[in-house]
Amino acid sequence: MTSPAELVPLPDAALALGKAFSQAGRELHLVGGPVRDALMGRGCEDLDFTTDARPEQVLEIVAPLASATWTTGIEFGTVGARVHGLMCEITTFRADRYDRVSRNPIVAYGDSLEDDLRRRDFTMNAMAVSVTGDKTFSDPFGGLADLARGVLRTPGTPTESFADDPLRMLRAARFVSTLGVTVAPEVLAAMTAMADQLGRITAERIQAELNKLLLGAAPRNGLEVMVDTGLADAVLPELPALRMAADEHGEHKDVYAHTLQVLDQAIDLETDGPDLVLRWAALLHDIGKPATRAFAPGGRVTFHHHEVVGARMARKRLKALRASNDLIDDVSQLVFLHLRFYGYRSSEWTDSAVRRYVVDAGPLLPRLHKLVRSDCTTRNKRKAAALSAAYDALEERIAALKEQEELDSIRPDLDGNQIMEVLGIPPGRLVGQAYKHLLALRMEHGPLGHDRAVEELRAWYGAKA
Repeated sequence: MTSPAELVPLPDAALALGKAFSQAGRELHLVGGPVRDALMGRGCEDLDFTTDARPEQVLEIVAPLASATWTTGIEFGTVGARVHGLMCEITTFRADRYDRVSRNPIVAYGDSLEDDLRRRDFTMNAMAVSVTGDKTFSDPFGGLADLARGVLRTPGTPTESFADDPLRMLRAARFVSTLGVTVAPEVLAAMTAMADQLGRITAERIQAELNKLLLGAAPRNGLEVMVDTGLADAVLPELPALRMAADEHGEHKDVYAHTLQVLDQAIDLETDGPDLVLRWAALLHDIGKPATRAFAPGGRVTFHHHEVVGARMARKRLKALRASNDLIDDVSQLVFLHLRFYGYRSSEWTDSAVRRYVVDAGPLLPRLHKLVRSDCTTRNKRKAAALSAAYDALEERIAALKEQEELDSIRPDLDGNQIMEVLGIPPGRLVGQAYKHLLALRMEHGPLGHDRAVEELRAWYGAKA
């Protein structure tokens, strides 16, 4: 019979560290995610270890092997090292608890591997393989069986585990997305009862978990766990707020369900791996609907300007989550632009309108194409075909104009220096106004050419005199 340990290949870094710790008379165990992922047949770029050696001793042992070491987590018993090109984190056996106010661990070193495994988040992360000695496999809490069943359980009681570290609840939803597991009923019950405890967690940590969840293979499943347990009410309340009666087309009885379908369809259109910006935009594209819902005669529901309100809300939420400025700007702009295409359906766009669509989207245009196409969730095959054909036509218009003009970098026919030379004026606000005027003409009429641009500039300047 094959031992589980034989299913966990040990990279050179683990073997080298194991030899060094063994010679020093210390234990070293590969633990957590690397063991779980190996048993699932998944690759792992980073290695996590636990040891009976104290941090200062760990530094001495790894120094001859490591190309670099870092001690940012040493107060919590963790030493980092790069060994044979792999990032390795080595943590002293712990039996710590959390202060249950700030979530900061109160460090108390443990005396055994089992004590260390007991304090981990889920049983499938509480398995270890010794890299000193005979490669012993340790699984005191049944993690291997839970992994085989695809069920998340906690080593101790879920209530105790989540009270120690509420972020584990959000991590459970993330594992549903990334690992394809389900959550045990008693764990779900504890998550539901304790969802408000996420308020103790910093925004940066919450954002990191949400990003990982969204980048998983099945983010919809993880998000549904968040909404069903109330976790989303604590960290992303705009999502459960989408559970409303109907949208303006009278098609989506639940805008929340529509949003999850749009997310699924956007993922299907990805061509270069998971796209965090696109996935956030798909998730947030309709969050302005609850604030703009109105009831028109005949029972029709409208959400006028929800893209404007939604863009503002997306910016506010992502800012609260301490997201990067680039992510905030890109997602909010996609939310703002996602409805503009519907004007193309109802009337023939001028070349100027097409130019503005491209320029306003800028480098986000490929993502905007995917978001708009994903936003069609109607089951009416004729309407779906018409929407697809209309967007095909718009993309063809864009491609045709790109052949004629540099749409991706539209700028006036004269730059600031040329404007000052033609008008004989110094730098100042007037140069900026002239630049905007020429840009508007360029957007409206396409390339003007140098002579016409000079003529238009002088006419504009003369009118201001």
